[in-house]
Amino acid sequence: MVQSLAKPITFEEFIAWYPNTGGRYELHDGIIIEMPKPTGKHSHVTGFLIEELILTVIQMGKRGIWTIPRESIVKSSNAKSGYEPDIIIIDQDVIAAEPRWERESIIENAQSVKLIVEVVSTNWRDDYFKKRADYEEMGIPEYWIVDYAALGGRNFLGNPKEATLSVYKLIDEEYQVSQFRGNDAIISPTFPDFSLTAAQVFKAGK
Repeated sequence: MVQSLAKPITFEEFIAWYPNTGGRYELHDGIIIEMPKPTGKHSHVTGFLIEELILTVIQMGKRGIWTIPRESIVKSSNAKSGYEPDIIIIDQDVIAAEPRWERESIIENAQSVKLIVEVVSTNWRDDYFKKRADYEEMGIPEYWIVDYAALGGRNFLGNPKEATLSVYKLIDEEYQVSQFRGNDAIISPTFPDFSLTAAQVFKAGK
């Protein structure tokens, strides 16, 4: 749901407004967006990935250093947007330097982030276009779009559309994408020990 406002608001106004009602909201170019309540399938895929990523972090010897916070808001470089990712992995050694983390769970620096994951819902354009562009501009090193229900456009998923997991890696300040479908083994530059196929991830949403 888009909140009706006379004019766009600032990021600071958004944070001051954010209600403590259990709902999830994001700021998109000054407009408050109420995020759709996740379906059971969406929650299953997200939960499954959280479990697998935590196991991978432990296998990599990063337990207690790389963590997945329960809540966080990522502030865009232009300060016009604020996103609450489905999954975000942060570096505890770096995030201590974030001036607003302890008090407000706000992330402003890409160096604090190891990975952001968005599990696609009906608002798929935000994941593929807006968030991808803003995360790239910020310098987020790795971004996954998990389109388990093949909701995105054909230019992303092929024709006919097929469930796809897209891994965006930042190279020379631009994202380069690798896409995984079916029994393709997912290759992550940040998490080389991640050892699942795309089908295994998507199965959680069946």
